[in-house]
Amino acid sequence: MKNLSIARRIFLVGAAIALAGAAAAQGSPQAFPSKPIRLIVAFPPGGSTTPVARLVGQKLTERMGQPVVIDNRPGANGVIASEELLRSAPDGHTLLMVVNTHSLNPLTMATLPYDNNKDFAAVSTLYRFELVLVGYPKLPAANLAEFVSLAKAQPDKFTFAVGDSVGQTHLASETFNTMAGTKIQIVPFIGSGPALTSTMGGHVDVAFASPAAVISLIKGDKLKAFAISGNSRLPALAEVPTFNEAGLPGVDVGGWAGLLAPAATPKPIVNKLATEIAAVMALPDVKEALAAMGLQALAIPSEQFAQLIRSETAKFDKLIKTANIKLVK
Repeated sequence: MKNLSIARRIFLVGAAIALAGAAAAQGSPQAFPSKPIRLIVAFPPGGSTTPVARLVGQKLTERMGQPVVIDNRPGANGVIASEELLRSAPDGHTLLMVVNTHSLNPLTMATLPYDNNKDFAAVSTLYRFELVLVGYPKLPAANLAEFVSLAKAQPDKFTFAVGDSVGQTHLASETFNTMAGTKIQIVPFIGSGPALTSTMGGHVDVAFASPAAVISLIKGDKLKAFAISGNSRLPALAEVPTFNEAGLPGVDVGGWAGLLAPAATPKPIVNKLATEIAAVMALPDVKEALAAMGLQALAIPSEQFAQLIRSETAKFDKLIKTANIKLVK
């Protein structure tokens, strides 16, 4: 009996060691990924996020040997997708693609079912996008300086179409008013599509939009482009000056898209994902595909990305208070 007891102890110790080894392997970058990776996208299939997610997913599949499955979960400005991510196991096999409105949500919603800074692990950014100021083609202004002069000479006459309520284009419009010293009225629409349609028809004067949404409209003379955010001109819109070039520095209204994981995801796995994503975003064909959509490939690793999320929240908070924006919560 004594020998049996010793044997049983040896068995239990061995089993414990095996279980510990298995648990360690799950958090090991060498063993990751061990199954398909689910990439939740916080937006509907339209726009630029899903095509980029599919492109990045394909490249990660090729590099990591496991399929990346895209799962669109739109709604509530990304909150629905964020909750879905946080219900998943923190093992790196579920990721979430967001844009910089993720940093805005804590300021525009009375309550969030999570903490932006504590419940997520920032993995890497994917790209940066700029916003173009476009207008009704028959506006009597040939360039940005002329439009600003018109808007100052006739306060409250001109209008901004915004496709969101206290979102990216809304805050971009308020930034423009602050930097230009204008009082262009904000006219909200349900989505960027109706906002741009109204601008093309002359019912609203100007709007901020993503390049991907307006490149063909500008080329087809259905919209007039005044300037674009960012430090350099966009190759797909080489004729459109930056705000700095057009004489209105400080209109920093661009944004980013990036990937998040649950906060408890092992750091070695987060680092491995960040390394793989950086390699994907550096591929010439990936850069070329993004450039065609008016996007700039940009892979900022975990720690810097986490800091970017926090700094964006601080920037949005300052703008909301400066512009006295009434939040809809």
